[in-house]
Amino acid sequence: MDIQKLQRLVIDALEDVKAQDIKIFNTTHITGLFDRVIIASGTSNRQTRSLASSVADKAREHKIPIVAYEGEDTGEWVLVDLGDVVVHCMQPMVRQYYNLEEIWGGRPVRVKLLPQSTQPVIAETFDAYDDLGQD
Repeated sequence: MDIQKLQRLVIDALEDVKAQDIKIFNTTHITGLFDRVIIASGTSNRQTRSLASSVADKAREHKIPIVAYEGEDTGEWVLVDLGDVVVHCMQPMVRQYYNLEEIWGGRPVRVKLLPQSTQPVIAETFDAYDDLGQD
């Protein structure tokens, strides 16, 4: 699956469970291990677990291998590694403390909202935005 479809699948899975403050970062200039980091917040341990579970379920439906699934025991920070995309589902206080946006945030990706979306995903662009084929 190409990276744009994979990131859209992850965003849809997160939005299905009402994720908050979804951010996507292009990491190709930082590491060769993965192409995108997606960070989303949940309001409770239960919701954070549900966010990660939703992403994992969508990945399994599309036969995308899950490389790692960690943090489910506490639910404060659950990581889902899909190879090209790494998803961090975090509670707001944990997210603020670790500030992953500063580490990975050099090139945020803007993703076009779909009609059913209720919140903007990203407000900034990166220099290869036009290559994504989105408005």
